[in-house]
Amino acid sequence: MNNIPSVDLSDFTSGDPDRKQKFVNEIGKAYEEIGFVALKNHFLDQELIDDLYKEVKAFFDLPVEIKRSYEIEGLGGQRGYVSFGKEHAKGKKEGDLKEFWHFGQIPSQDANLPEEYPENVEVKEIPKFNETGMKAYRMLEKTGIYVLRALALYIGLDENYFDYWASNGNSILRPIHYPPILNEPPKGAVRAGAHGDINLITLLMGASAGGLQVLRKDGEWIDAIPNEDELVINVGDMLERHTNNKLCSTIHRVVNPPREEWGKPRYSIPFFMHPRGDMKLNCLPECIDDDNPKAYDDITAGEFLHERLVEIGLLKK
Repeated sequence: MNNIPSVDLSDFTSGDPDRKQKFVNEIGKAYEEIGFVALKNHFLDQELIDDLYKEVKAFFDLPVEIKRSYEIEGLGGQRGYVSFGKEHAKGKKEGDLKEFWHFGQIPSQDANLPEEYPENVEVKEIPKFNETGMKAYRMLEKTGIYVLRALALYIGLDENYFDYWASNGNSILRPIHYPPILNEPPKGAVRAGAHGDINLITLLMGASAGGLQVLRKDGEWIDAIPNEDELVINVGDMLERHTNNKLCSTIHRVVNPPREEWGKPRYSIPFFMHPRGDMKLNCLPECIDDDNPKAYDDITAGEFLHERLVEIGLLKK
């Protein structure tokens, strides 16, 4: 396998039981073997994607002092702007060569959450930035819930098992700007160091720009190259833990381009799908047997998220 498998969400939503089961089998097998898929026929249309990239590029083109005015202390980067080099991969000290923005959940009135999510930060210089970001947020959230339904069936759970936990979850939409590389970067510094994602699943726009690599089980790094109309979707550490390693959270990275392309910026927009903080990530009984004993201690999603934000440098202990 030299690229990630491609699956078609329209199989799952077709109303045809055989096509639906085909999708469940394909995505489940892919997540057991490599942890990544390219997904076509998702709920984002090209016009919305184009609008979002236009707004995102306009924000990152703002002067540094204006962008930094939207960097909110004490939130662990969960909303607003996070400046260049501040985040690093778990276990690394070199900052990633990127800056980014976070849009977060606006919960429903009846969400009954155990925590209060921070307010989203409004960018006054770009009137449609927040509105466009949240439209994309909702379409990615909808896509993610359908993927989780397929995975619930694959594991042997009720199809709607994840719906309650994910619908008002602490999910994050993160537009990322990797600026042109103007000088030799510090040794070991890359656009995004090798890491696993924290959350349940990640849905990524913009991987077609190049640089995303996935670590196969045999230790070989392969390029993740979706078609232009596909999202890259991978399993995160929360889902790996919840499924007792049945579904794998694969290590991935964004490498620096060849020197002749250092002058080009790169943009990507991942949606990190988190559950509510009170979801228990305890290993599911359906994923425990004599060959696969329980591998993790019990923990909630909120507790796990806090631990990881400290490890990647966005929160202090």
